[in-house]
Amino acid sequence: MDLSFTPEELAFRDEARHFFRTEIPRSIRDKVAEGEGLTRDDMITSQRILNARGWATPNWPVEWGGRGWSPVQVYFYQDEMQQANCPPPIGFNVSMVGPVIAQFANDDIKRRFLPATANADIFWCQGFSEPGSGSDLASLRTKAERKGDKYIVNGQKIWTTLAQYADWIFCLVRTDPAAKQQEGISFLLIDMKTPGITVRPIVTIDGGREVNEVFFDNVEVPVENLVGQENKGWDYAKFLLGNERTGIARVGMSKAKVARIKELAALEFKGGRPMIENPRFMEKLTAIEIELKALEMTQLRVVSDERKREKGKQNPASSILKLKGSVIQQQLTELLMEVVGPFMMPYQREFDGNNEPVVGPDYATEAAPMYFNYRKVSIYGGSNEIQRNIIAKAILGL
Repeated sequence: MDLSFTPEELAFRDEARHFFRTEIPRSIRDKVAEGEGLTRDDMITSQRILNARGWATPNWPVEWGGRGWSPVQVYFYQDEMQQANCPPPIGFNVSMVGPVIAQFANDDIKRRFLPATANADIFWCQGFSEPGSGSDLASLRTKAERKGDKYIVNGQKIWTTLAQYADWIFCLVRTDPAAKQQEGISFLLIDMKTPGITVRPIVTIDGGREVNEVFFDNVEVPVENLVGQENKGWDYAKFLLGNERTGIARVGMSKAKVARIKELAALEFKGGRPMIENPRFMEKLTAIEIELKALEMTQLRVVSDERKREKGKQNPASSILKLKGSVIQQQLTELLMEVVGPFMMPYQREFDGNNEPVVGPDYATEAAPMYFNYRKVSIYGGSNEIQRNIIAKAILGL
């Protein structure tokens, strides 16, 4: 493993560090640091600043705005972005539908959608999961029947993140019910303003409304909005899900949270002394910092390996990054709850008719919602149970 960096790589790190800490508005970065939800305008503002620099879509083909960066540059880009508490590029745009369109769509769709997707002129959401078709996604039942130059779409999607903000949705739909499950699925782009689409929010355990149900009732979609070939959507979905894992360890984000916990632990007292001086608390925080350093070294090993690994071939160690990264993220939210103590309890996000003032400091109000929201990180992107199976087979050879 080669962990040395060239002067050019270190210069890029310094450039990224300066950019993220000076160009992205402090008001947006403070929301990220506190775990406060970003508005649609916040996400679009950040995306457009990145795009103006040419940094919104580094993973895309160069002819469509990609940077052709080395694995080390990608690492520094993600790490410095996360440590500065900057919102990442809109994932549905940049990591999901954009690469699929660039790889598989015809030139007309590329010209129509890629520039607007990069600049967040279109805000996308993902229509994959359905009731009864989550992990077993190939069993999806939303159907698209072709009638002339249109598809008629009927069905339901669920857990559709940020659908309330979206202009368009990229959907997996069943176009050949007689084919084997994976062989009868197509990839459609659908305008959310099309008649027959209904979005209904799902209130999550943290009181947030980031996920939704989306219903399609005889929705007419032009055939020209089909990506690639009909009934080949499963191949495109696998390609998309491979891109979804990029940076999932979130080492930089966890570093930023450690720094924030130390800052707040100096302000909160327990037994007449600041929490930062409490030996038991610092023992727990130090243990997490050690695990985080080990995770960072593992991530650098993967980066070093990518320098010589065949392009497109995934290192199974990425499962370790996902598994350990999600555990550390959850442990840090638990420590934050310990720091703010009872001040986190009275908070209820957007509770109708609640006119009581917030109890305690402002920074305490998001601790409980963040803790509950982060229960999801050990599930999405491939559950931790699945990651353990991959590690056992691909790395340990069991």
